[in-house]
Amino acid sequence: MSDEKIKKYTGAAGGWDALNSVAKNLRHQGISVKGAITLLQVNQPTGFDCPGCAWPDKEHTSTFEYCENGAKAVAFEATSKRVTHEFFAAHSVSWLKQQSDHFLEDEGRLTHPMRYNAMTDHYVPISWDDAFAMIGKHLRELPDPNQAAFYTSGRTSNEAAFLYQLFVRAYGTNNFPDCSNMCHEPTSVGLAESIGLGKGTITLDDFELADSIFIFGQNPGTNHPRMLGTLRKAAKRGANIVAINPLRERGLERFTDPQDAIEMLTGGSTQISSHYCQPKVGGDFALLMGMFKYLKQEHDQAIANGKKGLFDQNFIDDQTQNFENLLTEIDQTDWADIRAASGLSQDELNAMGQLFAKSERAIFCWGMGITQHRHGVATIHMLSNLLLARGHIGRAGAGACPVRGHSNVQGDRTMGIYEKPSAKLLDRLDQVFDMQCPREHGLDVVGSIDAMYHGKVKVFFAMGGNFVAASPDSNFTYEALRRCELTVQVSTKLNRSHLICGRDALILPCLGRTEIDMQKMGSQAISVEDSMSNVHLSMGRNAPASPDLLSEPAIVARLAQATLPDSTIQWNWYIEDYDRIRDAIGQVFDDFYDFNGRVHHAGGFHIQHPAARYEWRTKAGKAMFHTSSLAKIYEIQAHATHEQKVFTLTTMRSHDQYNTTIYGLDDRYRGVFGQRRVLFIHADDLAELGFSDGQWVDIESLAADQKRRVAPRFKLVKYDIPRGCLAAYYPETNVLVALENHAEKAQTPASKSIPVVLHVHVETQTENHADVSRTHV
Repeated sequence: MSDEKIKKYTGAAGGWDALNSVAKNLRHQGISVKGAITLLQVNQPTGFDCPGCAWPDKEHTSTFEYCENGAKAVAFEATSKRVTHEFFAAHSVSWLKQQSDHFLEDEGRLTHPMRYNAMTDHYVPISWDDAFAMIGKHLRELPDPNQAAFYTSGRTSNEAAFLYQLFVRAYGTNNFPDCSNMCHEPTSVGLAESIGLGKGTITLDDFELADSIFIFGQNPGTNHPRMLGTLRKAAKRGANIVAINPLRERGLERFTDPQDAIEMLTGGSTQISSHYCQPKVGGDFALLMGMFKYLKQEHDQAIANGKKGLFDQNFIDDQTQNFENLLTEIDQTDWADIRAASGLSQDELNAMGQLFAKSERAIFCWGMGITQHRHGVATIHMLSNLLLARGHIGRAGAGACPVRGHSNVQGDRTMGIYEKPSAKLLDRLDQVFDMQCPREHGLDVVGSIDAMYHGKVKVFFAMGGNFVAASPDSNFTYEALRRCELTVQVSTKLNRSHLICGRDALILPCLGRTEIDMQKMGSQAISVEDSMSNVHLSMGRNAPASPDLLSEPAIVARLAQATLPDSTIQWNWYIEDYDRIRDAIGQVFDDFYDFNGRVHHAGGFHIQHPAARYEWRTKAGKAMFHTSSLAKIYEIQAHATHEQKVFTLTTMRSHDQYNTTIYGLDDRYRGVFGQRRVLFIHADDLAELGFSDGQWVDIESLAADQKRRVAPRFKLVKYDIPRGCLAAYYPETNVLVALENHAEKAQTPASKSIPVVLHVHVETQTENHADVSRTHV
């Protein structure tokens, strides 16, 4: 561990520091040799897909197809450390609750199914047969299948996800809270309403043709480091790369490619962004409206002068609807209001509009800095509006590029993990499996938490992930889970979700992505879908961490058998050979025709977005322009009259973190070492408050329900961030996100726009500062 310090980082992203970090993590997990060998199999045609992010691979043929944070994910999974039943015998759940999130996951791989004993406050071993019998009994005894909720992590494979949704629907519910609900749901909703399908429209090849790449609310240097290689190539050939982010992020500024010998030997780097724009947190909608207003003014002037306009009028007339309503809204919006809401000057807004106007082939990339707001869906609409107005959908080198997080979060949704399934999907399942799927829409994450709290959901089953650390309103979520009759966590590593138990609780340890999955017909491969709709196989190469581990598909099959003894679906038969699962997937989903025939080729296959061929699966059969008023998006909230200065807090990852997994306590690029309870703030805001750099404060959120939510003891750190905005790491700050504070239409927690006030932290004699990352339980 690093000593606690704040020290400005002056290097580029990547480079030797990234390689040193990889080596350090392999040593820390006790796998220096094994880990190095394992990394050679990452993202290879006969290897396994990185268990980290969903950025696609160009060819699956390079020797080194991994990044620093991908290597950390592999090291954490391939670790030599083990959490055995002796570990649980030695440590009570109450004691484990007091430990940090980093401590919990760093203990190693789970090795045996465990059951919580509330009398002793310890987990004790349980056999697989008894565990499945226990779950099946709980589920069968529920008077209504809708009293159970089934969570899915984005690392679940296509095969496991397909069987999982099949089992749950055969059981009788569509309660499918999943990690998409907490991140890119506004993308899924907004893009579907605009262009007919909630996925990106481009491939990696388009980055080689684009003349401008706009990156909204995304930090690829930490969250998708392999993307920097793609951006570096674009920058070197002269493409404009426009970073739009409230914080200055090193990965968006400069990058040293570890695979470039000259840069590594000379200490050189490549400038990534040609332009860097820092709107207020949540100001992206206003920025986009400003870009559109600039476009319209220039278009009108060009037409008045007898020149060609900036809008692609033929495309608009032939392929879209509702354009005139949008133009009316743009005309009625004042520049002064756009400047105030975005936090940008007129010159900055004009510069963004001019860059886009000059782009013949533009790509819009975005991450959760766009989606985790109350107006996330409306912002996706505005992104789509700009692309459609210039005809950038369906054009080579142009289009929409939502950058997903977990490596198969998009694939899980494709496989039917969705609380609002289409009638087409349900009809096809009924036809193929001779069953009757439930038609009533189910619960998402926010709905499931609320239902558990109020006793409407009594069994919670999580297929991977760390639900309590990822969810909003931490204390409310904890209490909701404690009110369940049964909570079940399928996991590879110990995490905080195992410590928030229902009356009964189980931990089911599963195989990881790096491990050999041996079934009756031999070693099995699973498939995943990346952010750009490429589907390919993944096959683990390491021996399992324990002989008592089961694969996720096997866990689903045995769960189904224990719960549905009269089912006519041959669950075990599917597990003998995963090709059989893929054949079934091909029968249900048109895009997966000849699934096995296509996916067994190196690199797999690509699913083309219908919009790329001007096929619009919207209600109107056309691409749709959507209109929202600026005043409604940024309407004044009740908290604006608070007697203290109200800030907007955005939550984010550190560089030693992937989603809720904490690899270490450093955030190298932001200059934070050995600690996590830091709060980034503008120097002028510090001065206005009379606070000092390094001072400790408590953060209190302001919500409509007026409940007191406080995250205590955060160290103030001066940073390049717009005035009135703050930034801190999650999950430590999830306690501040009210369950009701979520995106309209999508219910994604608004974790990137939390209204807060600051209080001077008062030390107490009983305070324990050793724990730097534990969420209060």
